[in-house]
Amino acid sequence: MVIGKIVGTVVTTISHPHYKKRRLLVVRPLDLEGGDGSGEFIAVDNNQAGVGDTVLVNRDGNGARQVLDLKDGCIISVIVGIVDSVHIEE
Repeated sequence: MVIGKIVGTVVTTISHPHYKKRRLLVVRPLDLEGGDGSGEFIAVDNNQAGVGDTVLVNRDGNGARQVLDLKDGCIISVIVGIVDSVHIEE
């Protein structure tokens, strides 16, 4: 699982059937201090997230396929929640 911020959307004219009628969003991982992590990635939106939202992303292919109920899906990352706040206690 990764916490990240939505920084953009992806628009395709041709895509794999598993991506049809699914929104693709660009996610920038966040580190513990809330700053930018490394490497943006694309995730399938399963929660109607939008640009600027902080989200929880499942980056495990098997978990993503289970969430989307695609047994042989070619999806690796799926947004599974929109985060309201994060509190880290040390």
